[in-house]
Amino acid sequence: MAARFRGLALTFDDILLEPGRSSSLPAQVKIATFLTKKIKINIPIVSAAMDTLTESEMAIALARAGGIGVIHRNLAIEEQAAEVRKIKRSESGVVNHPLTLSPEATLAQAKELMSNHNISGIPVVNSRSLKGILTQRDLRLETNLNKKVGEVMTSEALVTAKEGVGLAEAEKLLKEHKIEKLPLVDSHGYLTGLITWRDLSKMKEYPLAAKDIKGRLLAAASLGASEETLLRATALVKEEVDILVIDTAHGHHSNVLNTLRLLKKAFPKVEIVVGNIATAAAAKDLIKAGADAIKVGIGSGSICTTRDIAGVGVPQFTAILECAAAAKRSKVPVIADGGMVYPGDIAKALAAGASSVMLGNMLSGTEESPGEILITSDGRRYKRYRGMGSYEAMKKRGTDRYFSKEVSEGIAAKVPFKGPVNGVVKKLVSSLRTAMGYYGAKNIQDLWKVNFWQVTTAGQRESHPHSVMMDSEEEVFH
Repeated sequence: MAARFRGLALTFDDILLEPGRSSSLPAQVKIATFLTKKIKINIPIVSAAMDTLTESEMAIALARAGGIGVIHRNLAIEEQAAEVRKIKRSESGVVNHPLTLSPEATLAQAKELMSNHNISGIPVVNSRSLKGILTQRDLRLETNLNKKVGEVMTSEALVTAKEGVGLAEAEKLLKEHKIEKLPLVDSHGYLTGLITWRDLSKMKEYPLAAKDIKGRLLAAASLGASEETLLRATALVKEEVDILVIDTAHGHHSNVLNTLRLLKKAFPKVEIVVGNIATAAAAKDLIKAGADAIKVGIGSGSICTTRDIAGVGVPQFTAILECAAAAKRSKVPVIADGGMVYPGDIAKALAAGASSVMLGNMLSGTEESPGEILITSDGRRYKRYRGMGSYEAMKKRGTDRYFSKEVSEGIAAKVPFKGPVNGVVKKLVSSLRTAMGYYGAKNIQDLWKVNFWQVTTAGQRESHPHSVMMDSEEEVFH
């Protein structure tokens, strides 16, 4: 009996972090972190792979803020790949493989291409040789959509730059010639890339944006452990996804370990995150199989019913603490997924040893989350939010995440509308910086050294607002 009893396990409300001597101001602390062994993000925030939370709009907004979003897989393979494509094409220092048109294409084909990819201009090439550029300005007065692109495109006095041009020089050319797109060509006149005014503007507007080595926003997408996984992964890698996330309810399963080995062999250059787990033994097995990061949290989400249904789980602070201790030896980052209710819980999760946090509820109900805004009769606004183990989500997807179609492990709900996600993220980042100032932590690694106390129920009551009547608008994270 004693050998089976593991002892005390704690969650976020059960502990408080001990303040320490500090010389750090909140604005001075560094919160960049490794999400995986090789990929760094500028804020430690990841949005969960949920179909009421993360598609390209959310992922783009988070990457611009410095974090990353994981595209959910309740989509057909081609649809999920298209979401990754939108992220990768949303902005870039240099577009290395721009979309092109032939001079023989029709204006109708050009307009369709522009509409499908939300772009305002396309280089025109013939056997790789740059012949011109077609922009919305060229199309504005054209009514005959059967005309050839070559008849309408701008080709005289075409402004170009040599490949390898610096961004400062490119910006100068764009301003000087009052153009929005600058084609890049090699010594043979072949198109090699494209720099746009919009991308340069975005770089200035979002200096913390999380980007790949080509200057494009980072993209991650989730997979299951099913027969279609390799096919789905192949489509995502073709779109140059940066991270594949094997997302299952029970990550310490032979199917998951086999899937991880399969993907690492097929795509050795792609970083792979695996979860969810809650024990040191699981962390060791996944790391041995090749995981580039592990995701910790079973049954801790606000709309998860795993603990009610199966009686399984480990309170989240202890789960992170144990998994992080096991992962530290291999320098594999831990992502804390679930259980965070208050902004301070993010600091606690990081102090337990996580390198980043995956959020669901805190980011739900925002403008960028999928779905329409629901307005009640009294004027209150809400959005749908559901667990990926809910009946609704499983019915749409199938059952590969939970290995069963008989019992759901999540619920469907609604949450108050919170406005743009950037506003929510700014508050969370500000809260984290404030917390780090209390502990004297100059970076996230310093948080791993912070002491903590277990608190009683009375201490929990003391920790939250009490003995007053709160205004309903005061706190959005309850």
